[in-house]
Amino acid sequence: MGKADQNKKLKLEKLLNASFELFTSQGINKTSISDIVNKAEVAKGTFYLYFKDKYDIRNRLIAHKSSQLFMQAYTALAQSGIETFEDRIIFMMDYVLDELDANKGLLAFIYKDLSWAVFKRALTTPVSSDDVDFGAVYKHMVEESDVELRDPEVMLFLIIELVGSAGYSSIMYNDPVSLADLKPHLEQTVRGMIKQYIIAEK
Repeated sequence: MGKADQNKKLKLEKLLNASFELFTSQGINKTSISDIVNKAEVAKGTFYLYFKDKYDIRNRLIAHKSSQLFMQAYTALAQSGIETFEDRIIFMMDYVLDELDANKGLLAFIYKDLSWAVFKRALTTPVSSDDVDFGAVYKHMVEESDVELRDPEVMLFLIIELVGSAGYSSIMYNDPVSLADLKPHLEQTVRGMIKQYIIAEK
């Protein structure tokens, strides 16, 4: 990577870090583009090289943070030695929930504005060169799994919707139960959902 490319990457990271800090501390409505560029110590013109407006950087930041979180889970999974597809999905679910429980600010930021469209963008459109296309990773997980699935994307969507909404209520409000008490229920339900989508074992 040349010096110019390194400089661009550094400025992008500064903008992402500054906006995340401001959005999580004072909210998007009270954050201006001037606030972001001042905190990032870059020119306002630099902001517009990468983003259309503050909502664009928010959406791409949600995608970026989601992608990072899922890749951390996938890296941990690769080191775990877990082999069956069902157990691999449960491992990643537990990992992501534990990380969000440890970082409630990240959960509040991601979940408040997270939609399937934004999440799918996180899966398929890396924000920086360090991000990985998680859509390709998930597809690879499905291809190398011990089962054949129908509509694997729909299955993933339903699992994310369930785990996201139930996990959010449990982590943020202990409602209806704590995360520790919720996890066995989630695991049982997710395993049941996966079984519904299995066509055959390989």
